[in-house]
Amino acid sequence: MILFSKILFTTQIIRAPDILNEFYWGVKDFGNRPFWSIFRVDLSSAGWNPFINSGHTNEGGMASEQFLFFRNLVFWIFPAPANVAWYIVLQLFIGAAGVYCFCRLLGVGVWGALVGGLVFAVAPENASLINAGHVMKIATITFAPWAFYFLEKGFRTKRLFYFLTTAFVLAYQFFHTHWQIAYYTCLAVGVYGIARSLLVVYGDQGGQKEFRRLLALNLALLFFFLTTVAMSLVPLTNWSKETNRGVNSGANVAASAGQAEAKGGLAREEAMSWSMPPEEAAAFIIPGFFGFSRQEAGPNPANIDSYYWGRMNFTQTVSYMGLLPWLLLPLPLIFRRDRYTWLALSAVVVGILFSMGKYTPFYNLLFDYFPGINRFRVPKMIMFIPVLGLGVLSAFGLDLLLDPAVRSRREFKHYVAGVIMLPLLLLVLAVVELATGNFWVNHFIDILARPTRYEAQSQQLVLQRWRNIVTETWIAAGLSTLFAVAFFLYHRGKLAAKVLPFVLIGLFLLDTGRVNAKFLFLVDEPHREATAKAPEIAYVKGAGTEYRTLPLGGDPMPYAAAGVPVMFTSNAVQQRRWQEYLDNFNLISGMPDILNVKYLVLSKDQLEQDKAGLSAKYRPVYTTPAGLVVLENPTVLPKAWLAPVALQVEKPEEMLAALQSPQFNPRTMALVETPPPIAVARDPKWNAPADAAGQARVTRYEAERIDVDAAVKLNSMLVLGEKYYRGWKATVDGKASEIYPVDHVLRGIYLTPGSHKVEFVFDPTPFKVGKYLTLVSFAIFALFLGREVWLRKTEGEAKSGKA
Repeated sequence: MILFSKILFTTQIIRAPDILNEFYWGVKDFGNRPFWSIFRVDLSSAGWNPFINSGHTNEGGMASEQFLFFRNLVFWIFPAPANVAWYIVLQLFIGAAGVYCFCRLLGVGVWGALVGGLVFAVAPENASLINAGHVMKIATITFAPWAFYFLEKGFRTKRLFYFLTTAFVLAYQFFHTHWQIAYYTCLAVGVYGIARSLLVVYGDQGGQKEFRRLLALNLALLFFFLTTVAMSLVPLTNWSKETNRGVNSGANVAASAGQAEAKGGLAREEAMSWSMPPEEAAAFIIPGFFGFSRQEAGPNPANIDSYYWGRMNFTQTVSYMGLLPWLLLPLPLIFRRDRYTWLALSAVVVGILFSMGKYTPFYNLLFDYFPGINRFRVPKMIMFIPVLGLGVLSAFGLDLLLDPAVRSRREFKHYVAGVIMLPLLLLVLAVVELATGNFWVNHFIDILARPTRYEAQSQQLVLQRWRNIVTETWIAAGLSTLFAVAFFLYHRGKLAAKVLPFVLIGLFLLDTGRVNAKFLFLVDEPHREATAKAPEIAYVKGAGTEYRTLPLGGDPMPYAAAGVPVMFTSNAVQQRRWQEYLDNFNLISGMPDILNVKYLVLSKDQLEQDKAGLSAKYRPVYTTPAGLVVLENPTVLPKAWLAPVALQVEKPEEMLAALQSPQFNPRTMALVETPPPIAVARDPKWNAPADAAGQARVTRYEAERIDVDAAVKLNSMLVLGEKYYRGWKATVDGKASEIYPVDHVLRGIYLTPGSHKVEFVFDPTPFKVGKYLTLVSFAIFALFLGREVWLRKTEGEAKSGKA
């Protein structure tokens, strides 16, 4: 808590866009809930949120968040906004405890295991994620050490319980909703499991007899993981098929010969855009070599002299893990060359190569041929695995450092000489930078002068970055000198073994604390006590939930939090249809009308810039004291309407172009992808009155159920101003009816003349299947856990009886 006290004991909030704009709004009112509500689980609904993104769902894939009782408890106990920081720090402690237990299981002493845990929790590579606001990413990462702990326990005992526990931990990690981290953890655990199995079979005496048993245990782990995680995995797998990372999208949009679906995934350049450039390995020793973090709009930290200027698009974190782990790493390579040393070293080396993404053939091969890799961007995100491996090697290293037998060996003397060489090399580098600065600046001027969002290209920017390189090199030289002195004094017997851990840990915390301090920046709580009362939000809220609002240039989340449906919210993963619609969205066309966008909210300055275009369609109806203008859309369509004309447009690009055309009249015309099953008018120039086809009236509008009464005069398409999604089901007069995609993103049903009652219900089958698989797995694990408790109790009683 001392290390992170700045963000814990405060009334301010972490300055991170992901927290300020999104995460905070979901947790700020936890303290106002009844205590028992934080443990309530309701799995009756897959979840459709009508307030964000014109309707949003993960098809029930995030319903498992209801089982995150610890998270809910933290948000309930600690007051907002500091509850976000408390949750992050407590999760880091959980991860550190996992590393500690794992190291102890591998035979490491208390001090070594403590250092291993500290490396995982406070290494800036992990801790700087706080600055990025990646709350659930941090939480997801912290379960990885526990998965390795229980798996290793399973290999040592050959007991099914520990393999099932590993599967349960992996599933629970997945429930924390950062699926890329969960996927990378599963990859690492899978490699570890295969390697440990091979080492047992071919490395242990009589190990070949264990082959069948180990195979069965590993298969049980895999099967139990899949059934336990099914509540999330099954619906998310189905949901992801139609996203901009699913099949028939991104990297491979055309199916190969003999294949029903394309490979899909992200386009190569987008997927690899956050690859760590190889030269940035220098930041493992000199943390600020390429600058720190990213400058944001508004206030910024005063302790950052230069922002990140490397080859990645940007970064809000740093790759530094502290000097101490690297200084301790050679010890196990010299004195403890066992299977665990090589496995931990593999985690470090392979993880770093993976993080370099497009710069290595290794990642490119995985991207092309290994399932799942091309569904994610930011290869550098795997760096938590090298941090874990480095933490284990650090634990081994400190254990060996405190071993008198190791200290007496000749190799140890050479090792200490190598430690002393590091500050000398860094001092030489610092002197060279000072003496030949002009040469290096001129040689790398193109890179050093690269502008950022808020820093224009200038000579001052180049000098600022170069001065930061020199300063950081001197600091690294100074810190490595302090470490070298401690190692030298210990080697010469001037520093006692019982004091050494305190000195090394103190220097490590000083080192990492200096860097982490640059990523713990706070700002005032957003819209404190004023969000719900913001005049522009209060005004548009008066329109009810039938219509949507589109804030232009503003944050939509306060609107959604206040119960105002908004047309768009930012999300890295969007439904493919919706993303195509957004990419072609035209404010002056009928596209806002069909989505029930009644209001635009923008600043006066923005209105002045766009007035010529907007005034033809929108009219100002309200201006706030702060200068925000609310524009009303008089041509907005109701929630449901009857379109007597249905035109088939097969190609998406043609349909999107038609939606932007001035000739497109959404009130009477529906653009469909397949031939209508009933005879409907197909003349695009048909100029019928608005009610020629009849009338439709919404009688019930809820998140997951919409009822419509329709009085139909002509064969027509009933169009609903809601997104098309396969999880929705419909009935007409009590009989199941097919829902068709209309106008690329909407849903509709063909109706014949007469009076009809139409019901739309969100009830996706994958969620129901996954839910029951997970609940059955929970029950099975509860039985195994109860049996384990009973066995330990009886064993304890037996031992006490013998005593």
